[in-house]
Amino acid sequence: MSHSDEIDDSSAPLIEHLAELRTRLIHCVVAFLVGMIACFTVATPIFNFLTAPLCEVLNERGQDCGLIFISPQEGFFVAIKVSLLGGFMLAFPYIGMQMWRFVAPGLYKSEKGAFLPFLVASPFMFILGASFAFYVVTPLAYDFFLGFQQFGAEGEAVTDTATAAPLSVVFQGSAQEYLNLTIKFIVAFGMCFQLPVLLTLMGKAGLVSAEGLGNVRKYAVVAILVLAALVTPPDVITQIILFVVVYGLYEVSIFLVARVEKKREEQLRADGYYDDEMDEDLAEHGDDLK
Repeated sequence: MSHSDEIDDSSAPLIEHLAELRTRLIHCVVAFLVGMIACFTVATPIFNFLTAPLCEVLNERGQDCGLIFISPQEGFFVAIKVSLLGGFMLAFPYIGMQMWRFVAPGLYKSEKGAFLPFLVASPFMFILGASFAFYVVTPLAYDFFLGFQQFGAEGEAVTDTATAAPLSVVFQGSAQEYLNLTIKFIVAFGMCFQLPVLLTLMGKAGLVSAEGLGNVRKYAVVAILVLAALVTPPDVITQIILFVVVYGLYEVSIFLVARVEKKREEQLRADGYYDDEMDEDLAEHGDDLK
């Protein structure tokens, strides 16, 4: 066999993998487009559902729940953004299945059993984070923001003796700006809730350890504070909530990584890779060297 034949034989599997990857990506794009079109047909009810936190806060203040379009094309772009978000969420299970079917043939049976739970946990944690943002964080944030309005109990302008004319500052929000802020909350918290999944998977792969995560805890606190300042609006309440939640998830991740390490060590001991007497000798010699 010539050298060129060896190259052709070695490149054939790569071409097959690339062709399969292209097919999987096409299926993912088609699923996303189908989900997007389906959501576009019901974009108005979805948007009305997303306005629930704002309307709840406005109703408590005795105000009508109303948003405005500040440009002719804003309504269309609002529907497109709703469709993009809804289409991705609808298509994500199918996209995840396509990713799994592409990766699974190259994994051992034990690796499949280790990777599959994380693939299932990832969308669950994202939905949990998005729900927390929608039902807990956004009402608190909008209540804080709307507290800066100025009007009387009956909606009249507030008269200030220091000014020549009455002043009334009332919320008249843009539908697109409201949607952008709400989606930012949902995506930010959904992604932050992936932290235990990511760190536990890295721990299972041996890339991080519970001891190492504990040693860098002070740096993690600073990083989480910076993250909270970047992905949330500039209000202290939302930033504190995000910090507390993400730091709690970090501590949960340390606990989960420790469990993974304990199970790995038990499996290695059962397979005969660990010798208790040798570990004791190493520990004694280590103490003597100290």
